[in-house]
Amino acid sequence: MKSLLLTLLVISSYMTCMGQTPPNGPEATEPEWNAYDIETVVDGFNIPWGLAILPDGSLLITEKSGDLVHFENGQKTNIKGLPEIWAKGQGGLLDVALHPDFESNKWVYISYSSSRGPEKGAHTAIGRGQLEGDELVNFERLYKATPNTEAGQHYGSRIAFDKEGYLYFSIGERGAKFENPQDITRDGGKVYRLFDDGRVPEDNPFYDQSGAKKAIYSYGHRNPQGMAIHPKTGKVWVNEHGPRGGDEINIVQKGANFGWPEITYGINYDGTILSEETSKPGMEQPLYYWVPSIAPSGLAFITGSKYPQWEGDVLSGSLKFGYLEKLTLENNKVIKREKIIDGLGRVRNVEIGPDGIIYAGIDGKGIVKIVPKGN
Repeated sequence: MKSLLLTLLVISSYMTCMGQTPPNGPEATEPEWNAYDIETVVDGFNIPWGLAILPDGSLLITEKSGDLVHFENGQKTNIKGLPEIWAKGQGGLLDVALHPDFESNKWVYISYSSSRGPEKGAHTAIGRGQLEGDELVNFERLYKATPNTEAGQHYGSRIAFDKEGYLYFSIGERGAKFENPQDITRDGGKVYRLFDDGRVPEDNPFYDQSGAKKAIYSYGHRNPQGMAIHPKTGKVWVNEHGPRGGDEINIVQKGANFGWPEITYGINYDGTILSEETSKPGMEQPLYYWVPSIAPSGLAFITGSKYPQWEGDVLSGSLKFGYLEKLTLENNKVIKREKIIDGLGRVRNVEIGPDGIIYAGIDGKGIVKIVPKGN
């Protein structure tokens, strides 16, 4: 009976998905404040997976197929010096991020799928190089997940630096949901923490545990494709893909288990029950979950003075529905959801530029920005 009721609840939410309030919160609506224009910054991209905005306002954009593009003064330049990239399935050249002290050290960080290792297939890697002209020099691989697999899905992977300069990154469970996310001796389904040069902090939660992957910071994740640092608390937030339903926003905590696949608000893609449990002792609850899935990708907090009506709100791209969603929170509860970019295509990433403007990557298009009218 419990299994039947859960199935009916989730399926019912799908059948009424876009017209009624889902069980977990408000439906997404048109924005209350819309005094802005959406302008194209650069087009001609297929899957602009990652975006980093340099201090001078130029852009570094990853094309998932394997190109890192520098867009400056209306010109695109392909950056040389990248490692070998396994661009198959959901893999390829993924995120790009700047070192917090980029202006002085020029370090650029990338996540990518790498076939390096004895097994067939690939897994997620993190590396960095220094940007000199149109090349990454002194490139070094900082972390490579193992073992390789020929599975095509769930590489993750986003990168973020916290206020103390620690490097965080996510790696999806690579489709091995029953093997990887709950096992801290295995890579995948985790958020990791390193020093900026790849060393593992000794205060990581499993550093002294025999057999554990010492870089793990939290586990029990499915496929986090958004990561951002909360501007006030300094906490790492991620959004991650659920199965059919149950996409989540989670606040990462040291050593925490976020439950996948033992607890979930989603079901299998064929409609069968994956788990009858949505909570268990010792497993964290999401701050928010989406039913139906929006397929979230990219995450950012709105700061600065450009959008005073939106200050402190959270942005998440939607691959499934092709919009940029803005979530308003009150006491860590989502009280409003608005679609502030809609109809341009699958929203792959979102960033706040040094100028305080919101930039978003759109599949099949490129990079757009939201410009308040009168600016």
